[in-house]
Amino acid sequence: MGWWQLNADTLARSRFVISPLAETFACLKLLHAGHGSHPGEHAWLGGHLPGYRARLAADPVTARLVRAGLGREWIADFLTPAPRAGEGFAEEVARVRAAGPGAARAQLRLSLAGPLPAELDRDDLPERAAGLLEWVWQETVRPYWERRRRVLEADVVARTARVSRDGWAGVLDSLRPGGTRWLGDNRFQINLHEYPPREISGAELVFVPVTAQRTGWVSWEEGRRYAVVYPCTGVLAGDGGRAVPAGLGALLGAARAGVLVLLGSPMSTSQLTAVTGQGLGSVGRHLRVLREAGLVERQRAGRSVLYTRTAAGDVLVEAGQGRRDPAGLASGHDDY
Repeated sequence: MGWWQLNADTLARSRFVISPLAETFACLKLLHAGHGSHPGEHAWLGGHLPGYRARLAADPVTARLVRAGLGREWIADFLTPAPRAGEGFAEEVARVRAAGPGAARAQLRLSLAGPLPAELDRDDLPERAAGLLEWVWQETVRPYWERRRRVLEADVVARTARVSRDGWAGVLDSLRPGGTRWLGDNRFQINLHEYPPREISGAELVFVPVTAQRTGWVSWEEGRRYAVVYPCTGVLAGDGGRAVPAGLGALLGAARAGVLVLLGSPMSTSQLTAVTGQGLGSVGRHLRVLREAGLVERQRAGRSVLYTRTAAGDVLVEAGQGRRDPAGLASGHDDY
């Protein structure tokens, strides 16, 4: 397994960062794979996969670059610069474009675990990679970015609240279950690959959510900044598309049941509004009824008021999921 050694100060100073480039690269990986993990991803792929494939068919060198850069176990480092707080997409992709041609070729050899194909022995690889990422951003991410950003922010708020409840160990274990894990003795497991450990004490450590599921990677600027990119909370991944059991929907109403299902993780009223697409007044009414029924509770986290299910709410949702409608009817939207 791969793991990082860090001290308590490094972990205490770590932060969550929203990165447009990380979201774009996650979408590039999803387009490259060609299949999604839930209805929202399927719908998004249906709208954008044909254009992506046509883009690469017209540019076989870049198509070969993508296949080489994504690798089987290792992504070429120049494709995923470690995110920095406050950077926009243009600033982030400029760092991809600024990579040295020699370094890019060396990193592609590493991701391929072998020699570089002749068609990639050239100096314009960083420019080609940046151009493709700009296309993915403009065509497939930017039209939905405001909604996605709110979903990612909701994930950050939920995980930040969990730090105060469960400590960093609980949060790190949950980023990529089975992949990330707090090992104790200041050791943080980042993946299951047999890579040498890295000492990162004193560096900046950031955690970066993306909406694409079944993805994640690490990146770094050696000795300065290290990043762990992880899929955001599952209930948020489909922009509110978590399936609502038919029985629970009949009992509470589909919209109210959808809110209850989402509250397996703490969320604010504004975040629920963003994720579900319901109006602020409607969400507020649902929360009031659910609180009066003892199914949700609220707590303050800094300046935010967060709602989460009570034990009774958990029992009700779990009971409903045990008798899920075979048609898999869902509330919310599939405009992922």
